[in-house]
Amino acid sequence: MKVKHLLGPAILSFSLLAASPSPAATADGVPIVTGTQWAASDANLKKAYLLGIANLLQVEHAYQQHNQRQNPRNTQSLIPQFATGLQTQTLDSVRERLDNWYTANPTRMDRPVIETLWFEIVVPGSKQAR
Repeated sequence: MKVKHLLGPAILSFSLLAASPSPAATADGVPIVTGTQWAASDANLKKAYLLGIANLLQVEHAYQQHNQRQNPRNTQSLIPQFATGLQTQTLDSVRERLDNWYTANPTRMDRPVIETLWFEIVVPGSKQAR
C-alpha cells in the first residue's frame, strides 16, 4: 500500500511530462523527458517531475535496504550519490539549476532531464560534499 502512495506522484508527473510533444524514447520505447519538454513545462509540472524522481529514489532506497539484508554482496546503488549530491538542494533550487542549464545550452535540448540532473547537479554536489 505504501509503495502505491509513493509511486503516485512519479506516475502523475511522468504522464504529464510525457504528454508533451514528441518525447525522446529509449531503445525499448520508454519515453524519456528531455529539455524540450522541460522548457515547455510550467514550474508546478517541473516540481511534480522532481517529486516523482524523489519518490522513486525513496522506493529504490527501501528496496536496496531489503535487498542488502538478503544479499549483502549486492552494493550497487545510485541512492548514496543522489543523497550526497542533493543534500544542499531544494526542489526549487534543482528546478532553477535545470532551467538555467537548458537556457545556457539551447543546442542540447534533446538531452534527457535525468541525465542533466545527474551530471550537472548530483555529481558536482557529491564532489563538493567530500
